[in-house]
Amino acid sequence: MKVILSFFILLPSFHLFAQNPGAKVSLGPYKDATIVYKPNSHKPGNLLISRANYYNKLYGFWLGECIANWTGLVTEMDKIGNIGTIQTGRFYTRADWGKKDQPNIWSNLDSKQLSPTIDFVFENADGNWGADDDTDIEYIYQELMYGNKTTMLTGRQIRDGWLKHIKHEEENFLWVSNQQAFDLMLKGMEPPLTGRPENNPDYEMIDAQLTTEIFGLYAPAFPETAVKLATLPIQTTASSNAEIISQFYVRMYSLASKVNSSLPMKEQILWMAKEARKKIPNDTYVAKMFDFVKSQYDKGIPWEQTRDAVYDRYQVQELDGYHITSMQRYCNGCYAAGINFASSIISLLYGEGDFKETIKLGSLMGWDSDNPTATWGGLLGFMIGKDGIEKAFGKTFSNKFNIHRTRTNFPNNGIDTFESMAKKGIAIVDRVVQEELKGTIDVQNGWWSIPPSF
Repeated sequence: MKVILSFFILLPSFHLFAQNPGAKVSLGPYKDATIVYKPNSHKPGNLLISRANYYNKLYGFWLGECIANWTGLVTEMDKIGNIGTIQTGRFYTRADWGKKDQPNIWSNLDSKQLSPTIDFVFENADGNWGADDDTDIEYIYQELMYGNKTTMLTGRQIRDGWLKHIKHEEENFLWVSNQQAFDLMLKGMEPPLTGRPENNPDYEMIDAQLTTEIFGLYAPAFPETAVKLATLPIQTTASSNAEIISQFYVRMYSLASKVNSSLPMKEQILWMAKEARKKIPNDTYVAKMFDFVKSQYDKGIPWEQTRDAVYDRYQVQELDGYHITSMQRYCNGCYAAGINFASSIISLLYGEGDFKETIKLGSLMGWDSDNPTATWGGLLGFMIGKDGIEKAFGKTFSNKFNIHRTRTNFPNNGIDTFESMAKKGIAIVDRVVQEELKGTIDVQNGWWSIPPSF
């Protein structure tokens, strides 16, 4: 396993700022040149989804994920418990929000360059959001799907895309399972072999969660189709429980278009989580982790106590079949899919659909805090859209994204915009609606019409 000590290389410049919320983004009667649009034939009983609203939501996904990613990075690996050679003292609590950030496991510094305090991190209004491992592989997958004019990536397409857009030498911003998969690709291996246990010893780490949530947005309201689209990308780096966890997140993203949006956000989140939980096999530690956290939440136990109970139950006592501690991995498996899944469910449930609160809790939770935080920031950002994020913070944000902070070989020196990224997402959904969901697209009036079954 690689331990990257030069984490702050190429950090973008971030600042706190306040402005008035900006104008809505507009899609209009958009047609993508790469798609042959079939005649619109809406039928009674079909699901209707607004493309214009979805465009705003896709923008919100990218913006929300960036805000949550960079905020979560402030506390990444600050708190992992007190087992083994690396011990980090007590976990953070709500009282630590706004206070001095403590050193992470890779540093003895009193503070880190990103932010001296535990607080939201925003890109300057005229700056570029920097890509990170929570956003860059998803960006690559979107480009590959769009460029290859496909809904289902092949192993060869994934391998070719990784080799083209990921630097072959350090600093390549890859860790654990992603790095293992990349090394195998350099030797000629293709997914899904790159994620299988016999080839990739890090197959149960968190990596696939970071790279595949977006596939849930490509099949709105049809989570099993979303999982179908995501299967090979997930299996590029994950197997077993880590694959199940990644599927859970994909389903959550797809269900965001199926939930009753007239309900309070808390009720929407609870319904989505309940539905996604149904697909987790009951005999896995994943199911038992979810059920344990949900039972704590239902009892009204404070989130800090639930987080501490999760640490004790799974990393100290190793209950429910979770045996990472016994494996004696670096930092006690602080980057494992399992413990970070449990912590993510705490921030999801206790955040109760509030964008800012969920990010705060995710950042204070411990372990690989930027990853679960980015996952929920992207989901909630999608649900409330660009407008909802701006309203929550009372300010506008930069719309520019620098994929070349971590990846390479993209046009315009790697500078993209959330508008352009959202439009490519719309085009991919157009293709999925026609080819996978057997629906049609009313470009002029701005609707996807999808039969309830196909």
